[in-house]
Amino acid sequence: MFLARVTGSVVATQKVASMTGHKLLMVEPYRVDEKGSGKLVPTGRSFVVVDSLGAGVDEMVLVCQGSSARLTPETEKLPIDAVVIGLVDTVDVAGKVVFSARGG
Repeated sequence: MFLARVTGSVVATQKVASMTGHKLLMVEPYRVDEKGSGKLVPTGRSFVVVDSLGAGVDEMVLVCQGSSARLTPETEKLPIDAVVIGLVDTVDVAGKVVFSARGG
């Protein structure tokens, strides 16, 4: 699993039938800053993920990748390898909040 920020959406009008009705998002993974654990920083990579929870742009999400992405009831029969499995409220590293959905 990894943390990512939703950066946009993907629209594909032509796709396999099993994917019809599934929202696709662009996400950018984040990591703890290697210069210090005081903040999260983007990795510079992007992924397309299936949104199983209704995430929106700029939200921080928890993404499951690989064959594990097909282990949820919503995705077990889909040809995917990445899915949003959580909407992140806070991230705490070494006793310090490095992300809060409420800001601050």
